[in-house]
Amino acid sequence: MASHRKSRTPGTRVAGIRTPALATAALTSVALLSQTANASPGGDRPSLEEVEKKVGDLYRQAESATEKYNAAKEKTTKQRKRVDTLLDDVAKRTQKLNDARSELGSYAAAQYRTGAGMPDTATFLLAETPQDIFDQRQVLDRMTGRQKAAVDDYVTQQTETMKKRQEATESLRTLTETQGDLKTAKATVQKKLADARELLSKLTAEEKARLAAIEKRKQEEAARKAAELARQQAEQEQAREEAAQQGGGTSEGSGSTGSAETPPADSSYGTKAEKALAFARAQIGKPYVWGATGPGSYDCSGLTQAAWKAAGVSLPRTTYDQVNAGTTVPVSQAQPGDLVFFYDDVTHVGIYIGNGMMIHAPKPGTYVREESIYYDGDSAIHSIVRPA
Repeated sequence: MASHRKSRTPGTRVAGIRTPALATAALTSVALLSQTANASPGGDRPSLEEVEKKVGDLYRQAESATEKYNAAKEKTTKQRKRVDTLLDDVAKRTQKLNDARSELGSYAAAQYRTGAGMPDTATFLLAETPQDIFDQRQVLDRMTGRQKAAVDDYVTQQTETMKKRQEATESLRTLTETQGDLKTAKATVQKKLADARELLSKLTAEEKARLAAIEKRKQEEAARKAAELARQQAEQEQAREEAAQQGGGTSEGSGSTGSAETPPADSSYGTKAEKALAFARAQIGKPYVWGATGPGSYDCSGLTQAAWKAAGVSLPRTTYDQVNAGTTVPVSQAQPGDLVFFYDDVTHVGIYIGNGMMIHAPKPGTYVREESIYYDGDSAIHSIVRPA
């Protein structure tokens, strides 16, 4: 008699449960997708998380090299001006030396024409160094006053000319070195940016979308932390106002919980900060360009320098120097206009606008914009500096 059992569709067991063939195929596909989300077969292709970290590292390295470039550029500019000044000075002194030599030569010519037994003034024209001249004491003793004056002038001009020529030679050597540093920093920036672009170019459309989603989540978290800081600062301000009312005083212009270590921001600082922030806001939308100081584009320290310059405050060019150009304050006491520095090597800076937000020039491919100071996490914040 024929069996009434239905034949079983071929399948496999997963954790003791029989699964149909189609379900097995679906599970296999999910497993493969899960693998490709992290790394491609063979490990040749980095995971999306690794790409994101690597690109971020490359941008930070490029920004670090940019600050070195900025420092080298500033040093090169100053050194070139010094060299130009010294070369101009050498040219002027050389002319004076030639004039002194001509005057001294006229005495020698007169001696030759008259045949007088006067001191051999021409001897000084053959001297190679000032010391050669000073060693001829017996000749100097026999000279007239005008001859001695001519010799003194010649010796002085020769000595000063030789000194300036030596200074110019040393300055030219230093200029060559700084130009080498400038070239090296420029090459480093270009290499890091090229590597970052290459990594990003290898991403698929799906991976780029996922990367954008990761970035969006980071921005949302940064905005949440900025809102929390704004809440804390508002509570501090309210507490100060209440304390001032109870004490019969005023909290106007205090701006922070003053202490010996953290002086309060006074009204004059607030006025300057408003001007700096007005300038910074006007730059929103302009592109980040490494090494740029405006007016059409900026890098991070170029923007903060230009903003505070608009307020009448001169800041150094690089983040390394700007971080030392003021008073350090806690994050909780940050006031509009303060500079926010990032990373252990202090390679990025923005200008605080309040409520946990700042204006900064982020990185290549972006534009000057407002953003949470927590855009790269709490640990990325190095310090807050009040520059004026």
